[in-house]
Amino acid sequence: MSTLTDVRRIVVDLAATSRNWAIPPHGEARIRAEAPPGWEIAVVTAPTSSDGDGPQGASTEAMELIPGAEVYFGFGITPDLFSAAKRLRWVHSAAAGVGNVLKSGIAESDVLLTNSAGVHGPPIAEFVVAGILHFMRGLDVAIEQQRRGEWSKAFFVADDAPIREVSGARVVIVGTGGLGGEAARRLTALGATCVGIRRRPELGAPDGFAEAAALSDLDKELPRADVLVLAAPLTADTNELMTRRRLELLPPTAIIVNVARGAMIDDEALADLLDAQRLRGAVLDVFRQEPLATSSRLWQLRSALVVPHVSPVSPGRFWPRSLDLFLDNWRRYVAGQPLRNLVDKKAGY
Repeated sequence: MSTLTDVRRIVVDLAATSRNWAIPPHGEARIRAEAPPGWEIAVVTAPTSSDGDGPQGASTEAMELIPGAEVYFGFGITPDLFSAAKRLRWVHSAAAGVGNVLKSGIAESDVLLTNSAGVHGPPIAEFVVAGILHFMRGLDVAIEQQRRGEWSKAFFVADDAPIREVSGARVVIVGTGGLGGEAARRLTALGATCVGIRRRPELGAPDGFAEAAALSDLDKELPRADVLVLAAPLTADTNELMTRRRLELLPPTAIIVNVARGAMIDDEALADLLDAQRLRGAVLDVFRQEPLATSSRLWQLRSALVVPHVSPVSPGRFWPRSLDLFLDNWRRYVAGQPLRNLVDKKAGY
């Protein structure tokens, strides 16, 4: 809770260049209508980026408004903004990832940081299920045959056909938070057995998971996985997580889904294994470099479903969920109560 006695300012910096992510007029109106008493609301109208973990630099307008701000609500905060915000006490990010934000200087400060982890959970979880079914039901082959005008059941009815149901599948999900939990609940409802890889397995298996294991147990889990879902934040522990060696531990019928960060997977090794039919398929919404280079082999592989980082898109649902979280946290902040989604700056999420 701030001890400032003069006007308390919040800077709202959410005019994303992508219309799906830009706060709509009714969202801004809601912030004004539900603001606690005694606050000045400064809304930035200049465009900002909502991609990844947020913008790399601030707009001139944001830089002019940030001095004196006690609270900043944007898609993460940039180093230039943070250094100019001498009275800042709390930053809330409309994004879930905080990798760039932690490089702003906030990690070494006592400024509170909260994020929107979980807000994207429902649409991303549906994307995960859709991607798994794409390969389990052979839709990759069906699409290719349709393009050729080919009517053939050979792939689907072969003795070694990789067609199967979700029911009975063992799904290893790295990350048991908002994204992993939502995916696990849906997959469990379809009959899968979900194993959650989490930082603190001693806390047990969260709702939707049959088991919980430590990251150090991943090598033991991979050979038994029908599906591997990456849904964890990018940290020192998860960066380069899926090396060539680990990818080769997966069964050749396994499906990989990445809705976390591209840096978790060795792209070249993944392309090699897919090309050699050593993996059934990969559902990829995130990449080390975005946009994905046109020279990437992943574009050409039928067994790779390449999606341009749009799994969270949910028109009409994102801002109501996001503002529910932020406005609840604003009330908590003013009352001196614990904040939801408080980021552990040392853990990186």
